Amino acid sequence: KGEETVKAVSNKEEKKEMNTSLIWLGRVLVLITGLALIGAIYERMAVAADAKAYPPPGQLVDVGGYHLHISCTGTGSPTVIIDAGLGDWSTTWGFVQEEVAKTTRVCAYDRAGLGWSDAGPLPRDAAQHAKELHTLLQNAQIPGPYVMVGHSLGGLDVRIFVYDYSSEVVGVVLVDSMNPKQITQSPSTESQSQPFSLSAVLARFGIARLLVKLPLLAPAMPLGQEAYYPLYIRPGSLQTEANEFGGLPASAAQAAVVKSFGDLPLIVLTAKLNNNPGWPEWQTELLQLSSNSRQLFAENSGHNIQVEQPDAAVAAIVKMVELVRQSTQK
Repeated sequence: KGEETVKAVSNKEEKKEMNTSLIWLGRVLVLITGLALIGAIYERMAVAADAKAYPPPGQLVDVGGYHLHISCTGTGSPTVIIDAGLGDWSTTWGFVQEEVAKTTRVCAYDRAGLGWSDAGPLPRDAAQHAKELHTLLQNAQIPGPYVMVGHSLGGLDVRIFVYDYSSEVVGVVLVDSMNPKQITQSPSTESQSQPFSLSAVLARFGIARLLVKLPLLAPAMPLGQEAYYPLYIRPGSLQTEANEFGGLPASAAQAAVVKSFGDLPLIVLTAKLNNNPGWPEWQTELLQLSSNSRQLFAENSGHNIQVEQPDAAVAAIVKMVELVRQSTQK
């Protein structure tokens, strides 16, 4: 009987401990759910507030059920079209655009899902980007001839654009552009979509927005680029960035098909401080795209030349505009 009594007491204590654990677990789950709900509401309100605080500087153009943002300044021909790097859009090109606009018309646009543009259909790869850009230019009634400027991933997009719409392009500037050979993943012509992005999920609950506001993590925002981080930390932007990254193997394979621009004027602007292994060789190889090419260098810049040494980007683009104008006068 003594042993039975001890066992009964022991079972009672185990049940009590289990019930206590379940109660605490329930409280933790309620707390997490509550915080997640508060975070989601906070994020939605913040996105709405940002939309009012940072309206699009350009126009939103329907490209087939969704809208892309494009901002054009300056006058003259040819028209310069800027295609930004992976996960980037028109905002970081503000200074470059302002300076180039003193020479000719220049337009910077936001790929679908980035900046002020609506999300677009998958895949997010170079072929899709080039097709959307051409539709955007047509629907916005921005006629050529064009000087195409592509930075990083935008360089792959530009290769496809030049190939598909060669009669509308009179010059190309590749700003520290990706080379298809640098994509080490298995070549593929099909884009790999990214249905799950951890950063995008966290952003839905306001976590990314809170981290950016912490004193030690708060990024410096250059003058005129105050809209960059509020737009970047949105769930949709982070998801699009993941989709573009997932589309890199397809983008590289698509761009690799384009072997030559013929004698189309080409400037390859290379960042001297980009220490990516193999980068100088990949950049030099881009010169083979045209029999009329030259290489310039941003001596004091890493990969993001438009931010670190924007004058070099301006000089390269203006140089191309001058070359195009000289050739048309002959």
